[in-house]
Amino acid sequence: MSHDRVLFIATVYTHLAAFHIPFMRFLQDKGYEVHAAASPTEGRKEEVEAIGVTCWDVPFARSPYNPRNIRAFSRLKNLLRNHHYDLIHVHTPVAAFLGRYLAKMTHGNQVLYTAHGFHFYDGAPRPNWLIYYTAERIAANWTDGLIVMNSEDYQNAKRMGFRPGHNLFYVHGVGVNVKEFYSQDTMGRSFRNELGIRPDDVVITCVAELNENKNHTFLLDGWSRLTQHNDQIHLLLVGTGDQVGPLKEKVRQQRLPRVHFLGYRTDVPRILSNTDIATLVSKREGLPRSIMEGMAAGKPTVASDIRGNCDLIEDGCTGFLVELGDVDGLVAAFERLILDQDMRDRMGAAGRARIEVYDLDNVLVEMAKVYDCYLSR
Repeated sequence: MSHDRVLFIATVYTHLAAFHIPFMRFLQDKGYEVHAAASPTEGRKEEVEAIGVTCWDVPFARSPYNPRNIRAFSRLKNLLRNHHYDLIHVHTPVAAFLGRYLAKMTHGNQVLYTAHGFHFYDGAPRPNWLIYYTAERIAANWTDGLIVMNSEDYQNAKRMGFRPGHNLFYVHGVGVNVKEFYSQDTMGRSFRNELGIRPDDVVITCVAELNENKNHTFLLDGWSRLTQHNDQIHLLLVGTGDQVGPLKEKVRQQRLPRVHFLGYRTDVPRILSNTDIATLVSKREGLPRSIMEGMAAGKPTVASDIRGNCDLIEDGCTGFLVELGDVDGLVAAFERLILDQDMRDRMGAAGRARIEVYDLDNVLVEMAKVYDCYLSR
């Protein structure tokens, strides 16, 4: 079976490193040689290579308008002409569109596509529907199987002609290793000490790339109000991205207190276990793993009421959902949790129970069934 190959394609290696290493390992354990094609611009390629995956650099750009994608098209076409794959698994909009087209134009390889949140959705800007919905309708012709991870995308996929159980599969996201988030409290005191956080202070944590979509400015607008009458709260921002400069400048200009920029971290379970409230106020999500991780750590979540977030959070039970742009609602949700530890404990326990079905072991079982559909053909 050593010549049987599976290729993963994504716009950047960071996506593959963050979400797909367990699935690559699963296929390797089944005897498949795993390859990956992505752009190395954002790093983390070495993490993919470290598990024995053959990597091919393709200069994709996230924006469909970036001329780099012309070079990416040519590079990917050469790769697919020169190598046969038993299955090509594509991710992220630009790479997935080009990958599906070229897979069918070269060897006619079978293609599986995971939609990590369609860029068209209820409330999306009109251009998103014009560009991305049109692109997905076209690319449906080159897609042998579609994997979705939230209820709205599932309904939209059915409207595009995909058939549940035949070529449409609903899985519980990319999975979260729930066990990693148990019993992480041993380092908590030293972690809080490092940041000058007192034992009784309330810590709110947002784990998210610092970009426009993750909407940190909305979060900081709420923080500005919260800190006016509460000096025992801290906000941790975990992640890197192109908005780190503007966000730090906003904090400096508005003199927002107790905002900690922690950058890229490998100890997210430790951070979340020593957090009191998790938060994510994105404009768009597929099924956010950072919320799953907060729930696995037994923490209540305050999140924007959007697709994906509302698949995970039961409003008033495991956390609170707030409308985008509703600063009053955001502040009120945080205040209820800041002032009521019993509520935090109750919601956190309910979230931990709810997240079990999203455990990585369960998602691996779901994905094994999908892979079997295509790799047994």
